[in-house]
Amino acid sequence: MPPIAYFGIESSGLNLVIDLLILFVVVLYFSLIYWTYSDAKRRIVDPMLVGCATAASLFPFVGTIVYVILRPPEYLDDARERELEMQAAEARLHDLEVSLCPHCDYRIERDFIRCPSCLRKLKERCVSCQRPLDQAWTICPYCETEVPGAIAPSRRRRSRTRRTSGTASEEAVAPEDVAPEDASTSPSTSPSLTSS
Repeated sequence: MPPIAYFGIESSGLNLVIDLLILFVVVLYFSLIYWTYSDAKRRIVDPMLVGCATAASLFPFVGTIVYVILRPPEYLDDARERELEMQAAEARLHDLEVSLCPHCDYRIERDFIRCPSCLRKLKERCVSCQRPLDQAWTICPYCETEVPGAIAPSRRRRSRTRRTSGTASEEAVAPEDVAPEDASTSPSTSPSLTSS
């Protein structure tokens, strides 16, 4: 007997609509139970709590709403990824502060002058401020004192190109690249560009 027959209404079209509505509610109910279970598995580590969340969703619709309010804010994969990123960042910071001796692989800090294990000299001190200097430095970055015995890196000549009105490009020599004898002649004899 259709449910609306209790009210004295007998209509096959209305009965079909009500049956479809009941089917929709039942499918929605079971899909919410499945969604609660799958979402709880992705957010909760403890299988007992996953079972409790699924059991709470057996109460029609109210259990799922309570789960949505109380569920953890992030997925377990996101929490693991964040922890791995934090560990990687901490490891990078640790590597910046601590490295290994090139001779005995003992852990040293970047401002060590000598290795505490093999006693080999790692860095030179600045003659002016006594701070440790890197081997590649030609001047002390702290007090601007030149490092004795350091080989000055060769400066590459830079050229600037200037395009004229649609024809060829010409090279102009930078002022710092001019030889001292050329720069000391006179201000009026500075190198000029010739146009072709």
